[in-house]
Amino acid sequence: MIRLRTMARLSVIAGALALLTASATFPLRADDETLQISSRLIPNFRVGSDQTRFGDFEFIGGLELSSPSAALGAMSGIRLSADRNRFLGVMDTGFWYAGRFERGPDGKLIGIADFTVSPILDAEGESSEEKWRVDAEGLAVRGEEVLVSFERRSRVDVYPANAPGSSRPTGSLPLQIPLKELRNNRGLEAIMVAPEASALAGEVVVVSEKSLNASGDIYAAVLTGPSKGVFFVKRHPPYDVTDGDFLPNGDLLLLERRFSIAEGIGMRIRRIDGSRLVPGNLVDGPVLLEADFGEQIDNMEGLDVSTDEAGQTFVTLVSDDNHSILQRNLVLEFRYLGDAE
Repeated sequence: MIRLRTMARLSVIAGALALLTASATFPLRADDETLQISSRLIPNFRVGSDQTRFGDFEFIGGLELSSPSAALGAMSGIRLSADRNRFLGVMDTGFWYAGRFERGPDGKLIGIADFTVSPILDAEGESSEEKWRVDAEGLAVRGEEVLVSFERRSRVDVYPANAPGSSRPTGSLPLQIPLKELRNNRGLEAIMVAPEASALAGEVVVVSEKSLNASGDIYAAVLTGPSKGVFFVKRHPPYDVTDGDFLPNGDLLLLERRFSIAEGIGMRIRRIDGSRLVPGNLVDGPVLLEADFGEQIDNMEGLDVSTDEAGQTFVTLVSDDNHSILQRNLVLEFRYLGDAE
C-alpha cells in the first residue's frame, strides 16, 4: 500500500479533458510533480523469438517501467487519448495516474514522460489509505465524464473529465447488479462505454471479476439506456476478468487472467458479440490471444482499444505489479488485425 504521507507531495492531475480529445496538448499545473520513469524496451512478445503475429494481433512493442519512487505501481486500468499519445489510468490503491507516451518515427513505444499521480477523492472530498474504500479497478470515458469502477466498496463513480484528480465525484451510476451478488474482492472489474455506432450506442457496461451466479457464470450489466439490466459472461476456469473495452464495431474485448503456484500466471483476450449484450443473455466468444510466461506478460490488469488517423485499431495492455519486487510494470501494444483482413 502506498501511504498518503508518501503521496502528499504529489499534486492533482489536471487537464484530463485535453487528454481525452484529439489535441496533443495536455496542460499540467505548475505545481504538478512528474515521477522519474525509466523504460526498458520490450522488442519481442514471445521470449527468445522475433515472431510478431499472434493470431489476430501484431505485437508492435512494449515497455517495462521502473522508478525510484514508490508511487509507481498497481496500475489497474488505462485509457488513451484520441491521438494515442496521452493516457489516464487508475491504480487499485486509490490513485489516478497520467502521462505521455514517447514514440519513435515508426510509432512504436520508446518511453514515458510527464508521469503524475494523485489520490482519488471520494464524495466527501477525502482520500483514504483503506484499500477496501478505494480499490479502483477500471475506468472509462463518456463525453466529459470519467467513470471509475470500484471493486470492494462496489460502485461506479462519475468524475469531471476536465480535472478528475482535483474533484470529488459528481454522482454514481446505479449498478443494476444486486450488491449481495458482488463478491468481496471479486466485484466490479471492467467498465466500458460502447461506441456510438454500435447497438448499445454510448451506453455503459460493467463486468465483474468473479462474482458468479448459481451456474458459475460471471455477473455483468448494461448500466444505462433502454437496454440496461443484468447479463452473464460464460466463465472458463481458471480465467477471471480483469478489464475490457469495445472494438470500433461494437464487439467487446475482455482481458482475463489466471494464476496458480503450479502453473504460474497467464492471460488471454476473448471477443464477445456486442449485439448479445442484453439483459438475461449468457454471452461467450472465441479466445483471440493467450499467453503465459513464455511471453512477456505479468499480472495483466488493464486493456484499452484505440484507433489512429488511418483507422487502424490498437490494443494497449498494462500490468499491476502489486508493488512487489517479484513483479513488473508493463505496457504492451498490439495492432489488431481481426477486422482488417
